[in-house]
Amino acid sequence: MRRLGNTRGKRRTGLTSRTIAVGVACAAALAALAAVPAEAHGPDDRTPHWELKDSGTPEVRFRGLSAVSRDTAWLAGTQGTVLRTTDGGASWRNVSPPGTAELQFRDIESFDARRAVVLAIGEGEASRVYRTDDGGATWTESFRNTDAKAFYDCLTFFDRRHGLAMSDPVDGKFRILSTSDGGRSWNVLPNTGMPAALDGEAGFAASGQCLVSSGPRDVWLATGGAARARVLHSADRGLTWTASDTPIPAGDPAKGVFALAFRDRAHGLAVGGDYRPDQSSPQAAARTGDGGAAWRPAAVPVSGYRSGVAWLPHSRTTALAVGPTGTDLTTDGGRTWRTVDTGSYDTVDCMVDGGCWAAGEKGRVARLEG
Repeated sequence: MRRLGNTRGKRRTGLTSRTIAVGVACAAALAALAAVPAEAHGPDDRTPHWELKDSGTPEVRFRGLSAVSRDTAWLAGTQGTVLRTTDGGASWRNVSPPGTAELQFRDIESFDARRAVVLAIGEGEASRVYRTDDGGATWTESFRNTDAKAFYDCLTFFDRRHGLAMSDPVDGKFRILSTSDGGRSWNVLPNTGMPAALDGEAGFAASGQCLVSSGPRDVWLATGGAARARVLHSADRGLTWTASDTPIPAGDPAKGVFALAFRDRAHGLAVGGDYRPDQSSPQAAARTGDGGAAWRPAAVPVSGYRSGVAWLPHSRTTALAVGPTGTDLTTDGGRTWRTVDTGSYDTVDCMVDGGCWAAGEKGRVARLEG
């Protein structure tokens, strides 16, 4: 939503038995994390924990993150910054598109170590999309918004070709862009299948997770800023949508659902709250088991405002939620959450080999270790 503020569907094939074993082991180890106090983690602690990696960019806030593996990840942030690592965060290469220092990148989706699509947010022409096919050595601007009423927040891909991007409401309805060539070109979809937006309703460009997909056709859009915080669902790649209320508090431009994660087309998590640091965020987590038709509040919610959420690979019950005041863990599918780290992060992403990454303010980036 405007100034602040947004798991993405993953397209990976050819999993080896070793990859699956690593992911299963990671999920099992994370379940043990719930029994360990956050302050107990030390540099030699083998319990799973976030290990900071030096991005070399303390002036940048990273709200865009795309994990490829434990070795490779992409970051996108303020000052038009895009970074990439291929050695597990030991070093980062600045691969920012030229001439974008005035832009704010809030979402990035990668297909592998060489191909990625990044979204800049803002009013009018500040909203842009760029694509690279050579690891960021060169970029092509594939979309520039020319409608002063549009403000794009986040994007998602169903596979290597088909994807969507979403804008805050234009003429009373959320606007959806579609691509069928991997982000090389974009078209505005007709809004006849989109329900009317509520007064003041918009998306939060806080983590790249206000628009997420699972499988070949299902996509969900998170909202806030209105009297009710809603999740909109489409089962036909954005042509028609249904809207459902969530129990996450709203009623203020700073409140609502900030991030979604779906482990399949039925089971999803929603987190959010009030992003203002001087305001509390009660009941800031919810879950669904029917594709978002109905949402139930967490019995024990996240401990504060959370802007990012991700399921752990190869787990039906374990997920992480992150925000400026810490990381929360659930091991029961979102029914209960517990704080396991107090570091500041805005977004989180996990891949099938067990590689989980988080990123946020002051150039912070970390990989899950242990």
